[in-house]
Amino acid sequence: MAKLRFYIQQTITYQLALMFSRHVKEFLETFGDIVYRFLQVIKFILSFQINRKQLMEQASRFAVDSLPITLSIVSMTAIILAMQIAPEMVKQGGKDYIGMLVSLTMVREIGVIMSGFAIISMIGSSQASELATMRVTEQIDAMEVLKVSPFKYLFLPRVLAGFIMMPFVVIVASTIGILAGGITAMTAAKDVTWLCYITSVWQGLYIRDINIMLLKSACFGGAISLISSSCGYDAQGGAKGVGIATTKAVVLSFVAIVIIDCIFAVAFYF
Repeated sequence: MAKLRFYIQQTITYQLALMFSRHVKEFLETFGDIVYRFLQVIKFILSFQINRKQLMEQASRFAVDSLPITLSIVSMTAIILAMQIAPEMVKQGGKDYIGMLVSLTMVREIGVIMSGFAIISMIGSSQASELATMRVTEQIDAMEVLKVSPFKYLFLPRVLAGFIMMPFVVIVASTIGILAGGITAMTAAKDVTWLCYITSVWQGLYIRDINIMLLKSACFGGAISLISSSCGYDAQGGAKGVGIATTKAVVLSFVAIVIIDCIFAVAFYF
């Protein structure tokens, strides 16, 4: 029996099953920690224990510092989209629907998703590395010894700033993306005029779509900050641990916003 168990443990199937179970366990533990820290943040918000100076600092960093790269990514995506669809729509006699297609795509999906990716790349990774560095250099341990809550001074301003400022970033990015798409459409297809494009923008775009975009972007911002801060908070093992925590934060944030986006699509558009 012992030999049979030994041979089974040497098989690739057993090793894959073991690795899968280990990853599932790690994911569930991480998810539980994130939920617990989110509840702690909610507790401090409801008790109005908010440091305004830290909140403003994180809000400025989340929105202003990340705006250039966000605008670049979203506008280039809109340009590529308009460049591809404008000539084909004109060939099919649908030039009056180019603006509607671009605006719906930007507001419902591309503007929010691409802004989220940009925020993760710049702000999420930065937040994770900051908290990871504080953890491995025992600064967080010192806070806990002094009875200072890390959730109040590290998590709360970052999560709240992400939740509040992400919609503003998405509004600006989506607007620039729609305008960039219009300029590209007029360049790629000669029969498309600016008046025709702007008029068609509002043909299929409703206030409901904008409200859903704002709610979705707020969830994205809060989730990115919460996951990034949580991964950095759990870092261990020196400089290598900082890198692992930052990578983990970026990967989990990407997965999280895709899952949240899928939930919103099913809830509001299915």
